Amino acid sequence: MNGGDGGPRVSETLSISQRIDRLPMTKGMWKVLGVVGIGWMFDAMDQGMISNVLRALNADTEKGWSLDQNQSAWLISIGFLSLMVGAALSGMASDRFGRRSVILWTLIIFSAGSLICGFAGSPTMLFVGRFISGFGLGGELPAASTLVSEYSPVKHRGRNVVILESFWAWGWIIAALVGYLAVPAWGWRAAFFIGAVPALFAAVLRFLTPESPRYLELSGRYDKADALVSKLEDEAGISYTGGQAPQGDGKRPSMLRAFGSLWTKRHVRRTFVLWIIWFGINFGYYGFVQWTPTLLGDRGFDLVVSLRFTLIMSLAQLPGYALAALLIEKIGRKPVLTLFMAGTALAAWLFGHSSSEAQVLAFGCLLYFFALGAWGCVYSYTPELYPLKVRGVGVGWAMAFGRVGAFLAPQIVPKVYNAYGAEKGFSMVFVILTVVFLAVAVTVLVVGEETKGKAVDE
Repeated sequence: MNGGDGGPRVSETLSISQRIDRLPMTKGMWKVLGVVGIGWMFDAMDQGMISNVLRALNADTEKGWSLDQNQSAWLISIGFLSLMVGAALSGMASDRFGRRSVILWTLIIFSAGSLICGFAGSPTMLFVGRFISGFGLGGELPAASTLVSEYSPVKHRGRNVVILESFWAWGWIIAALVGYLAVPAWGWRAAFFIGAVPALFAAVLRFLTPESPRYLELSGRYDKADALVSKLEDEAGISYTGGQAPQGDGKRPSMLRAFGSLWTKRHVRRTFVLWIIWFGINFGYYGFVQWTPTLLGDRGFDLVVSLRFTLIMSLAQLPGYALAALLIEKIGRKPVLTLFMAGTALAAWLFGHSSSEAQVLAFGCLLYFFALGAWGCVYSYTPELYPLKVRGVGVGWAMAFGRVGAFLAPQIVPKVYNAYGAEKGFSMVFVILTVVFLAVAVTVLVVGEETKGKAVDE
């Protein structure tokens, strides 16, 4: 049947999730994706900033700012420690208080931490600022990816989350530009000030972001969920006249029970696979990306050249995301993730054995291409494996465990590098990273399950 405006009229009794999954992409959905993506981009700036300012920080003539390699490693790692805490707590909080509320508060925390870094008068205060900004960032990412996943129709869900993750590339590119242009001119503090201002702007933008209708339905707030979905249906020219089939009664498991459910027979395989994926991709990715400017410097590249190479390699992330977004809804999550993780392993091996400037640049671009395409797949895959009631805690703890890998990598990389010397150590670091990326690819291929086309509340 058609509605009075000529659009299709739906008269079946449907849940909120079923109504969303029948929709095409609408203006409202694109708005949510864009607004959340802008915040995601600014978050990436913070992560990219620290690797680009480390060498400038160590060259600071102020008393007490000459950090040794161990202190530099801890400056990187403390951010990941706080990411881990933030992800674990915010995942549980988003199941209790909503995705949108967690996003807003964590962005404010993140921005405050970045400002503290800019005003830091000692390495200790810089470490404190990094912990605070990392806590906010770690809390924002699981809530944001879950919100976009739940706001998307099933046919567009995987692609939308990869598009969301692609905003990370733009944030990293901006961070590289700041490192290349602003740091040499104004010093390392300017990088943190620049990184703090957009985060506050993103927090303002997030007030334009509605709560997940699926979450509202689960929480027993059907009227609010219905109003949001009705607006999307109006944008799509669909008139829904059917009855309501609410899926939630407002009762949610306690945080402890929700965490325990991740290890029940229904979810233990999924949890195992996700934790391996998140640990491996974090260890491998941050094992190279945070140290690239410093390692290139030790190979004879000056600060400006190494930062320029990092900027060029960061640009290679964009086509990686584009290919992942194209393939993920065509051939599925499992084969795309396996392909990109295997490609990352190959690129890491080639980069670690490069012997000329041309090879460093070419294989570095290949490494960023595959690694960031893989990240897009991981963010898309993770929320699809858990039902609505425990999705926040499942996503949050998977990301939290992954940050253990991100925490360990900056500690292990310099030790391996120093143990073998500058030349051989560079290759050995990337041999280890190659093995880690391959292990993730094999885990996905052998144990992973496909989620393409499945409703997110199944």
